[in-house]
Amino acid sequence: MPARDIARTILFTLFAILLPAITQASAHQTKINLGVYHFPPIASVGQNGEAEGLLGDLLKALEQTHPGLSFQIVHTSPKRRHLDFDAGLYDVIFFESPHWGWSERPVDITAPVLEDEERYVALNKPGRGPSFFENLHQRTIVAISGYHYRLTGYETDTQALEDQFNIEFSDSHSRNLKLIMADRPSVAEVAIVSESYLQRYLSEHPGDLDRLLIAEEPDQRYQLSIIARENAATGADEFLRLLAPLVRSGQYQRLVEKWNLAAPTALMEDLTDH
Repeated sequence: MPARDIARTILFTLFAILLPAITQASAHQTKINLGVYHFPPIASVGQNGEAEGLLGDLLKALEQTHPGLSFQIVHTSPKRRHLDFDAGLYDVIFFESPHWGWSERPVDITAPVLEDEERYVALNKPGRGPSFFENLHQRTIVAISGYHYRLTGYETDTQALEDQFNIEFSDSHSRNLKLIMADRPSVAEVAIVSESYLQRYLSEHPGDLDRLLIAEEPDQRYQLSIIARENAATGADEFLRLLAPLVRSGQYQRLVEKWNLAAPTALMEDLTDH
């Protein structure tokens, strides 16, 4: 047999052997449309369109642990995230409380995978103490547009909140803290800031610790889940299965602690035992 025919026969044989493996690998490719909004340090979207914060670290770890798994980031906003979900722009969102506008939507929700809380923060001035936060209806407040707060009954409608409170909205914890420290009571006396963001800010600006008065009791403590579209190909149980190897290896705990956050004890025990 001529050498050319022998080479051709070998190539055809190799192709026949490898084709099922290639087809099987392609069948196991999973691409997930993931909604992300600015929720630092838990999540945000960078200029290159990639997720940042804890979420960015976690997505990289998940993709490395599960070859074939990939995430398509859909940049949304706190106020728009429910509308974008309803419009089908994305199917999954990480680190959300079911109480933040999801309870009446067709969704599949994991057990809590993250914990955090939010604090009231004011400028530390002579004569101010814990009682400064007792009647917040008398204070000028700065908060994040679209976020759900216990103080406001989890209402997010801007006009409704402005009718009840002397409140101003922005999209930045950093800006809100700067407004507090500018000492302009008519503009901002109290900011509502997540504990994880506050601790990260103070680690980078330790000189501001004595300048801030931080309420002892939080606005809210929340446990956050992964929320998927009901009947989606990748549902709540599957996301916990994907997360389990990172929990067992301790990698998830390390990522969470890096961003001054906490993982629920029940999650750690459940995914470690199975």
